[in-house]
Amino acid sequence: MKNHERLALVNGKIVLSDQIVEGKVLLLENGKIVGVTSFDNLGSDTKILDVENRLISPGLIDIHTHGALGFDFTVASKESYETITQHQAMQGITTLLATLTTAPLEVLKEAIDFTGSWMTNYQNGSNIAGLHLEGPYFSFDQRGAQDPKNMRTPDDSSADMLLSKPDLIKIVSYAPELRGAIEFTKRLVDLGIIAAAGHSSAQDLHVLDAMEAGLSHTIHIWSGQSSTIREGPWRKPGLLEATLAFDDLTAEMISDNRHLPPTLMKLAYKCKGPDKLCVISDSTNGAGLPEGTVVHSTGMDFEVSNGVGILLDHTSFAGSTTLINQMIPILTTEVGIPLVEAIRMASLTPARVIHIDDKKGSIYPGKDADIAIFNEDFTPWKVLIGGRELT
Repeated sequence: MKNHERLALVNGKIVLSDQIVEGKVLLLENGKIVGVTSFDNLGSDTKILDVENRLISPGLIDIHTHGALGFDFTVASKESYETITQHQAMQGITTLLATLTTAPLEVLKEAIDFTGSWMTNYQNGSNIAGLHLEGPYFSFDQRGAQDPKNMRTPDDSSADMLLSKPDLIKIVSYAPELRGAIEFTKRLVDLGIIAAAGHSSAQDLHVLDAMEAGLSHTIHIWSGQSSTIREGPWRKPGLLEATLAFDDLTAEMISDNRHLPPTLMKLAYKCKGPDKLCVISDSTNGAGLPEGTVVHSTGMDFEVSNGVGILLDHTSFAGSTTLINQMIPILTTEVGIPLVEAIRMASLTPARVIHIDDKKGSIYPGKDADIAIFNEDFTPWKVLIGGRELT
């Protein structure tokens, strides 16, 4: 379909931000959403697509994804970015942040530069809305699968290079207790970048100090987050408890049913709610590869195992290999989250976190016609980006 044509999606269950509508038609034109209407209002020049009772969802948005099919955004190349974005798009993920992990500075700089070129000249598959820099400013004790050889502190002057193209960067995640972190937080906010805490040994007081400087988000709840410790008789809450308790923080959750069991996902949902908690995959280059495949990523080796990546010594998960379309059934069946809220957590909520909800994240008149039509098991039937059907 050409994106200037009028297209009506009929006989589907249309997922709005607060309800699922049946017996109506979703009308698209010129790459935008016209609105939800009745069949009687369609003109004779409108192309009809019968979706046969499938779910018509806003395109999903993943603000924390590293790669797929053996390729990683940190290793900058046209083949890498094209493979990842096309694979994700075919799963119904129409927008994402290319997420870079802790690596040598020259590698990160090359990936940042390449992402800018990609966003300007290519944009095949999923739309890359910008970058998420996951690192290199992390706590050694909460490093997870981050490469410790390349971890730094915000006061070592490396930020001048990493932030030299701030318009490309949507999120930077870091440990707010490190030297120079408060000044770094203020710098990010001044540049219009989301300051996010993660892979951190912070206590809640560190988090509060960073929030005063503009910290607003935390990455993958429970994973790489400090928790309550005892100092003598005193209990000192960590980043985890701050994430759960502080209403001004939005948060991410890897919802693959491996990083977190259902009880913890239920607790996160109860504390944060669907408008503050977004689904992320944290997918690595192992996503889409066969079980047992050993993958190398930015200095670390891991194995694809049961929906996740796991370090070869089995001491830590290394991201997920499950993409967010397959996390939605986990949220509805295992966690008990209503379907409309689970989809919102994978579309409108992440769009709001990175301030693109004026164009993406929900089925609303005037927004981009990024639409995923899902089968009952959340495998995609058809995907449209900007009104164009992927083939």
